[in-house]
Amino acid sequence: MDLFEKCRQFNLAREAKLAGFYPYFLPIEDSEGTEAVFDGHRVLMLGSNNYLGLTSDSRVRQAAIEAVQRYGTSCTGSRLQNGTLNLHLELEERLAAFMGTEAALVFSTGYQVNVGTISCLIGRGDVVVTDKDDHASIIDGCMMSMGEMRRFRHNDLKHLELVLSKIDPKAGKMVVIDGVYSVGGDIAPLPEIAALCRQYDARLMVDDAHSLGVLAGGRGTAAHFGITDQVDLIMGTFSKSFASVGGFIAGDADIVHYIQHHARSFIFSAAMPAPTVASVLAALTIVEEEPEHVDLLWKNSERMRAGLEAAGFNTGPSQTPIIPVIIGEMEATMKIWKLLFDAGVYTNAFIPPGVPAGSSLLRTSYMATHTTEQIDRALEIFITVGRQVGLID
Repeated sequence: MDLFEKCRQFNLAREAKLAGFYPYFLPIEDSEGTEAVFDGHRVLMLGSNNYLGLTSDSRVRQAAIEAVQRYGTSCTGSRLQNGTLNLHLELEERLAAFMGTEAALVFSTGYQVNVGTISCLIGRGDVVVTDKDDHASIIDGCMMSMGEMRRFRHNDLKHLELVLSKIDPKAGKMVVIDGVYSVGGDIAPLPEIAALCRQYDARLMVDDAHSLGVLAGGRGTAAHFGITDQVDLIMGTFSKSFASVGGFIAGDADIVHYIQHHARSFIFSAAMPAPTVASVLAALTIVEEEPEHVDLLWKNSERMRAGLEAAGFNTGPSQTPIIPVIIGEMEATMKIWKLLFDAGVYTNAFIPPGVPAGSSLLRTSYMATHTTEQIDRALEIFITVGRQVGLID
């Protein structure tokens, strides 16, 4: 059989495009953070992870400009060789202090953090345990490791304990979870998971990609629960609240040192360019010195959540600025996405296999920089479309 035959038979995206319901890879012509323009069509942006709205902050932009002027556009090499700048070291030192850990290590993407960290720590005979709703980068890191991956039902503590109890006590073990889940917007029951890890002698790693800049004044899930000392490794990204691209792993100095010299996705990738590092440093300063941004994020999120729920929408288990609107059937989800888009609201459509069959949804997320008027306008559009299609009364 021709290897490429499966490519020729993949028609779902083409059919969706022909039907006018294709919601992916749309080119943005212009963006002001809370609004964006697609092919001349201006919409409210409810599909971004720009939680604090810092991508359009003049101080963040200026930091990137100055870094380009001083260092150029690329490091042209890996951190191991010629790609380490003093900016990288400054960022790592500041991140460790911000997160309350001994050390931190900066990667070029958040995906690389999970892939590199997990695959280098989990070796033959080791077991890594993941939540079934964990991000794809966690799953890929487990699959690239030489160890065994086992999974537990989402946020199900009894099932997690059952999985841990069946692992050979002599095996090395690590539990890896998301702090805030990127689709459902729910927060992991971290204190209980940490207690189970201690009981079964397992290490604990938390992916805080969607928690940084959101929980505990921006410091993430462990800080939210006051148990940073009970979490072995904290992963974070810069492509959300920190207005750039890249990621980091934070923890004890010895562990971070080991990852630095063994994570293949770190050693064999080009370093973060200076402008991206400088923009993270500027964003970090703003988060540290201006807590009102996080406060505004939550104010906007709670206003929209209350409005959606009062109107009768199903927002699932969300506890954060990620608020899904659960619809169910894939075709209906795609049609409602298009109606909202045409009416002036951009959302993210999640359909199988991204979510289980019958659980298709529209993921919405909010920013500190959304105005009250924008939130209310988005809610009005949701209600109008929801009634039009019979999703709400």
